[in-house]
Amino acid sequence: MLIFSIETSCDETAIAILEFKKNGDFEVLANQISSQIKIHAEWGGIVPNLAAREHAKNLLPVIQQTLKEANLDLKQIDLFSVTQGPGLIPALLLGTNVAKTLSYFYQKPLIGVHHIEGHIYSNFINKNQGSVRKSRNTLLSKVQGKTEQPNEVYSRINRARNEGFDKEICQNCSSFEFPILNLVVSGGHTQLILMKNHLQYEIIGETQDDAVGEAYDKVAKILGFEYPGGPIISAQATEAEKMVKNKTINKKYLEIKFPRPMLQNPNLNFSFSGLKTAVLYFYQKLEKENHTKEEWTIWNKFIAKAFQDAVVDVLKNKTLKAIKKHNPKTVLLSGGVSANNKILETLKKELKITYPKIVFNSPEKSLCGDNAVMIGVAGIARYLYSKNKKTFQTNWKDLEASSSLKLKDLN
Repeated sequence: MLIFSIETSCDETAIAILEFKKNGDFEVLANQISSQIKIHAEWGGIVPNLAAREHAKNLLPVIQQTLKEANLDLKQIDLFSVTQGPGLIPALLLGTNVAKTLSYFYQKPLIGVHHIEGHIYSNFINKNQGSVRKSRNTLLSKVQGKTEQPNEVYSRINRARNEGFDKEICQNCSSFEFPILNLVVSGGHTQLILMKNHLQYEIIGETQDDAVGEAYDKVAKILGFEYPGGPIISAQATEAEKMVKNKTINKKYLEIKFPRPMLQNPNLNFSFSGLKTAVLYFYQKLEKENHTKEEWTIWNKFIAKAFQDAVVDVLKNKTLKAIKKHNPKTVLLSGGVSANNKILETLKKELKITYPKIVFNSPEKSLCGDNAVMIGVAGIARYLYSKNKKTFQTNWKDLEASSSLKLKDLN
């Protein structure tokens, strides 16, 4: 079975093709991403209509390049999946409309995927391969090159479910066990999501204002750095840590400490707006003082470090609090900010010490950001486990993009 997926929720035009095999494994046959970062950097952030214009320009050539990479034709595709939301509505509309057109023209099922669901399932990909279920006896078969009517496809998948279907989706089925706790950190989201089974999501904690990635971008802007700010702040913080390690720094730079918002609150929610404001006030105070250019360079590094230390501390402790309360067997880190080494290594180290029996995983760096591979894998999961598959047959006319789509709306 061949899955063609589209992601256009923000500023990446991404297309991927995955092959779902009869033994339950899948392979990424093609993965193409056209980024708009350079275009939006000039404006200091994403401009929705500009993003949509670029998607309109890029979708066709990226589709062609993806098909070329996979050495396939669209008529060979068996299933289409697309990011339905949330995201920028002008951008989402471009991707969903293309997916609906393809689904209608080739008379194949179409699956709408929640963007965060995609990030969660990006954890199940390892070096372009993964496994979506354990299988004993299955009638699922590779249908490349065949033309099947939708009712034939659904009949085949339903027979597979009834004849020895073991409901596990994971990269390593002996490791990923439910319940699964997901820490999602990105430019638009900071959430703790509990999964007791596939497609069953409970948001147990989320940001009350700024998302982590948004806070990174705003702090970078305060310090005079370009967009996107996350990688720059992380790099500056790393340089500061090296200076501390080499003991080549004045103690005054080490005294910077920013608040840990909501850390003592009993709930699992986050807040980063106040942290950003604390950085702003500290920076404004420094501006009233007389500092050399060299000193400003050092101040920026240590402000970045102090900010990142606060973020990591909050994320770590909220995750530990969620683990204590919900007893997950697996913890997954995902989203664009999961590429941050400090966040990743801190959580990995802490869980290894405090909860050594819990399996911890994060996607490969190349799949942390927005991509269509994750939408394809989430599409496979939704195709296998959704209770109402009939909607996939009519999504070419019924699926609607939503900038505020909720996880529960797709269950």
